[in-house]
Amino acid sequence: MNANRLAKTLITGGTGFIGSYLAKRLVDEGVSVRVLDNNSRGSVRKLRSYLERVEYVEADVTNYEQVVDACKDIDTIFHLAFVNGTENFYRVPEKVLEVGVKGALNTMDAAMACGVSNYIAISSSEVYHQPTHIPTSEEERIVIPDLKNPRFSYSGGKIITELLALHYAKKGGLRTIICRPHNFYGPDMGYEHVIPQFVIKMRALSKKFSLKEEEIDFAIQGTGQETRAFCYIDDAVEGIILCATKGLSGEIYNIGTEDEVRIGDLAKQVSNELGLRIRIINGRLSPGSTKRRCPDIARMRALGYRPKVSLRDGLRKTIAWYIDDANLQETCANEGRAK
Repeated sequence: MNANRLAKTLITGGTGFIGSYLAKRLVDEGVSVRVLDNNSRGSVRKLRSYLERVEYVEADVTNYEQVVDACKDIDTIFHLAFVNGTENFYRVPEKVLEVGVKGALNTMDAAMACGVSNYIAISSSEVYHQPTHIPTSEEERIVIPDLKNPRFSYSGGKIITELLALHYAKKGGLRTIICRPHNFYGPDMGYEHVIPQFVIKMRALSKKFSLKEEEIDFAIQGTGQETRAFCYIDDAVEGIILCATKGLSGEIYNIGTEDEVRIGDLAKQVSNELGLRIRIINGRLSPGSTKRRCPDIARMRALGYRPKVSLRDGLRKTIAWYIDDANLQETCANEGRAK
């Protein structure tokens, strides 16, 4: 790790899934970390015992003055603050775009005003939509296929962020790097994503059907032939840090794994871990959903990136967390009813 480059780091969206893991990893490496978040989607709880070791600033990236205050005496900014979650893309696209575009402009303007030297924009694999090549390299065209579909408020905001990082920030001499995450997952990632949704639904089925030998109908979106390449959060954070310390300014890096898996097979892996036998029932994909996604990570491998956590091991850790969390929620609910 280049200690000088990351000596004083600001993470926007630092109480979210990726941001909190990144913050804890950097603190463990001896980095001075400041976290900016308004907790609209994240939670300070995610930082737990690290709260005394980070500087937490409750602020909103759409407020320029608050962002400037947070950027003072900072060397590197990891900009993660964004409204995520597919349901939100359809429900509040105006908020998704407001946070995405204003957040990017405000953090870059503040970085240039405060003399920040290093800006890491965390984009998304969503910018590719339906890629023309699998595995997909960073040279793939990026596209918004339907301006009228609110789903693309998210990828549209990410594309604007990338354009600003590559071209707008040049005027201030800011070193900018773009990371494109591909399906990061892990404990405490929220409940809007496919893995935790599978776990919670299957857990409910396992309580309803006591006979483990019985094959249970399990409805999914799509045919089950759709694919993703899932990257465990520890490997994801390692990749982001490598980009920040060894990446080239003005460059784009896919972060993920090249282990493409069918969603139907993913469901079967989750069910096996839970001791269930399921029969996949096909459903309708949401408009604008991508049928295949798997990154080419050759550019990251050149930086020394080597994902270490297999899908099987990562799923076990993730499933265990969600089962424990569900048990805790049930206990609290039962205690509340008892009172």
